[in-house]
Amino acid sequence: MAQKVAIVTDSSACIPGELLRQYRIGLVPLNVIIGRKTYRDGVDITPTEFYALLRETEELPTTSHSSPGAHLEAYRQASQIAPSILCITLSASFSGQFSSAQVARDMARESLPGVAIEVLDCGTAAAAQGLVVLAAARAAASGQGLDEVAEKARSLAKRVHLVAMVDTLHYLVRGGHVPKAAAWASSLFRIKPLLTLNDGDVRPLANTRTTARAIARMLKAMKQMAIKEQPLHVAVMHADALDNAELLREQIASRFDCSELFITEFTPVMGVHIGPGLIGVAFCSGD
Repeated sequence: MAQKVAIVTDSSACIPGELLRQYRIGLVPLNVIIGRKTYRDGVDITPTEFYALLRETEELPTTSHSSPGAHLEAYRQASQIAPSILCITLSASFSGQFSSAQVARDMARESLPGVAIEVLDCGTAAAAQGLVVLAAARAAASGQGLDEVAEKARSLAKRVHLVAMVDTLHYLVRGGHVPKAAAWASSLFRIKPLLTLNDGDVRPLANTRTTARAIARMLKAMKQMAIKEQPLHVAVMHADALDNAELLREQIASRFDCSELFITEFTPVMGVHIGPGLIGVAFCSGD
């Protein structure tokens, strides 16, 4: 069956390489800037290399969205797979990636005539975005058209959840995302905050004092948010904390009916704002 739609996304989606290759998903890397050097996320620097640098550098790394030219090149490659393209970006609340992808779509009208391109802001990021992308990729692989694949992505984006434990607020403070007083209190009382991400909005869920309690609270949140009697698609993510991620995956596997369950690394462009030590879970119910 000839594929009608090719999928493109960005590196913030935290999709493991084997799944990118399996579904021929085009990946546009965001940029990580450390000192005077710019790295393409996941291309010029791996998560392991990045977190090692992050622990050593005194200067806070920064990030930037991909250029329209980078998106246009991804569209050109995707057009070799299928005559239509769905580009799924992280939430516009967090990055200019969506806008850049739209500019590239307009540019493609001249350079890629006859190729239909739709750009979708999935309203989330990290592994939650990854689950939306994978759902779209599977729909595309089954032979569905652009409208159907885009609707599949929109539908799942409305019901995907993300819950994560931040090991430290240090990097959020350095980036100006939370006040210094919050980080001071978190450090003093050894608090490991749990955050949720929905509809482009990051919100506090709970404060815990140990990783074990954080995992228990994440499992509780999953039970509350999941739709009963429907299997789950689950992505466990970590920022240089594989042992804790494996523990979380084991706990999930023993408590929930999962049609999909995998571990993925928290990509460097996301880790700039959170730092090492994060563990989290993205999940959605049904197909």
